[in-house]
Amino acid sequence: MSMIGERLVWIEEKLHGVLVRHAIKTLRITVGAIFLGFGVLKFFPGVSPAEDLSIRTIGLLTFGLIPWHVAIVAIAALECFIGICLLAKRWMRAAVWLLVVQFAGILAPLVLLTPRLFSGPHHAPTLEGQYVLKDIILVAAGMAIAAGTFRGGRLVRDEPGGTDAPAATSARQADEPDASHKLQIVLSAAAGERSVQDVCDEHDISESTYYAWRTATYHGAISALDEQTNSAGDTRKQPAR
Repeated sequence: MSMIGERLVWIEEKLHGVLVRHAIKTLRITVGAIFLGFGVLKFFPGVSPAEDLSIRTIGLLTFGLIPWHVAIVAIAALECFIGICLLAKRWMRAAVWLLVVQFAGILAPLVLLTPRLFSGPHHAPTLEGQYVLKDIILVAAGMAIAAGTFRGGRLVRDEPGGTDAPAATSARQADEPDASHKLQIVLSAAAGERSVQDVCDEHDISESTYYAWRTATYHGAISALDEQTNSAGDTRKQPAR
């Protein structure tokens, strides 16, 4: 391989490492900013371009039982809350489940207002239809964020040039911190000098992963102390010679 080729491979590997470390975090922040921004717009009548579509959709979903001005404020508050949760990385489980509810409402016009969204030439999507169809990207982004929230999922860097299962397994094992490193991470937040969120951000792990490690640490410590206590008791019970 030429020097230029080697340099390009080196740059690609460095870029790939950055993407693996920060892609999910960046996705969470950008989706949060989008929800917060669009939610704020809905608090001001006539400002949001999706206001009429939202009012019409919520009217169909609730059979007109909820006044439109109440519905639009509720949607705005929901989107703002989701956005704040994602930006602050707080109450993430609640945010993910609310995303599910919100996505159902976002995509509902595809079923409830199909003629309105696809009234262009040859049933091409209108501007509103394109607006709703692009929200499918938000659904995919929400799925990625959810994967990193419930069970501590994260991107794992594969070995360079390897795409088979053994290489992927090797990469995951190499990326996984050893027991002593996990203990240091747990203790750094358990001491109270730093928040769990700060520690998780520094080591690029989810809070659910941290708490799983902390639980395992506590259980291991209790088991070790129990064994030590039992061992000391057996020693005291032995008759003197």
